[in-house]
Amino acid sequence: MRAARKQLALTQAQLALAAGVGVRFIVDLEAGKPTLRLAQVLRVIDALGGELALNGLPVPSAGGGDSHDA
Repeated sequence: MRAARKQLALTQAQLALAAGVGVRFIVDLEAGKPTLRLAQVLRVIDALGGELALNGLPVPSAGGGDSHDA
């Protein structure tokens, strides 16, 4: 996150304002604090122009519904 912020020439305060979070949140996020609120992390990612992608999850079957084979 820090690298993306710096590449966009944003200060922590500017990013916080753009994302609607506090500066302390940006400081904690960049420091790797493990207990941050996901909704706020997503707002920061959005403010940086990024997106979150989930890889490696099972793809739903064509028939729909869950397929839990025993």
